[in-house]
Amino acid sequence: MQAELHKLVGAIREFYAREGHLFEKDLGERTLTHRLAVQIEKHFPGWEVDCDYDRLGERTLRLPHGTVVSTDDHFGKSIYPDIVVHQREIPNNLLAIEVRKANNHQPLEHDQHKLQALTDPHLWFAYRIGVLVTLGKQQVTSSEVYVGGALDMSLSGFFAQQLKDVGLEAS
Repeated sequence: MQAELHKLVGAIREFYAREGHLFEKDLGERTLTHRLAVQIEKHFPGWEVDCDYDRLGERTLRLPHGTVVSTDDHFGKSIYPDIVVHQREIPNNLLAIEVRKANNHQPLEHDQHKLQALTDPHLWFAYRIGVLVTLGKQQVTSSEVYVGGALDMSLSGFFAQQLKDVGLEAS
């Protein structure tokens, strides 16, 4: 999992190097998410990278009834991860990423709960790794890594340190 996180750090580094103007213009999270996905795709050959992807093979990505996670559609059924790294047809789900702007005042819990659900091995669409990144104008202001349906403190620390080592996360 560290290898995948290291690739993600490389993509984030390239994103900040190429897309600083997006922050200067204060563009929305969807624009940032798309441009970050473009960089991620370069680091994960053999994998598809999609934004707001709500499928698992032919099925719609839905949470079981009674889950703590709120949904992203007006029917209250589907969820849409911001960025996924996967193989669509198999399906093989590697990485789910939730992206936030540092000035987003919506509750952080929605993204955290979504990543807990998306990485829960007891659910049929589990991703191996979930990552929450909060993007500031110059660097990542916070990050979390989820594995097995829970926040993984060890991998979160590893990921934060990797970001710090390349100057992308504050100490």
